[in-house]
Amino acid sequence: MHTYVRDIMTTGVVTVRPDTPYREVAAMLRQHRVSGFPVTGDDGKVVGVVTETDLLALVAGQYHRGHRAAERATADDLMSRPAVTVSPDELVKTAAGLMRKRRLQRLPVVDRDGRLAGIVSRSDVLSVFQRSDEEIRCEINQDVIADGFFTDPARFTVTVHNGIVTLEGAPGSVVLGANIADQVEHLEGVVAVRDRFTYPVPSAPSAPSDPGL
Repeated sequence: MHTYVRDIMTTGVVTVRPDTPYREVAAMLRQHRVSGFPVTGDDGKVVGVVTETDLLALVAGQYHRGHRAAERATADDLMSRPAVTVSPDELVKTAAGLMRKRRLQRLPVVDRDGRLAGIVSRSDVLSVFQRSDEEIRCEINQDVIADGFFTDPARFTVTVHNGIVTLEGAPGSVVLGANIADQVEHLEGVVAVRDRFTYPVPSAPSAPSDPGL
């Protein structure tokens, strides 16, 4: 199973325009109980993101953008640009990595033209990884081993504990075993993979015969 951003994103996102006054942005943040808004232009394209942190910088007297007086600051003055966004066709793992790397609470989801399609939050992303060990084990046996590699799952013993997968059995070849382990490693909810497969020991080459005998 691969979960995509489109499967977990929230649609009908509340946005603000670039000319929205900062006081209105602050009121909307309180009203909707969120930490930030995408800023969209007339064409629906995301031009930036304005967050509580941006407003706090203004309140703390750290607003230095442009020459507009702080009391007349707008979303356009305060927002971070360009916005860090993600495509609805990206894997949730990609969104999670981007959030971690950029230390973001949420990501606007945009289509190919840069128009807002939805938003994904950290809680949305983390919900995907709240999978039981048994669910992961069943997916490995059915989707990976049986359907993916057309191999009988009975040949293997798959155990999962707290997302850590242990693979045992005799795949018959190093290539098949390595490919199974690689596929399992990329499943959502898998923390680590322990490859305990048993592989055939290569036979030692026979010694050349002595023509003098």
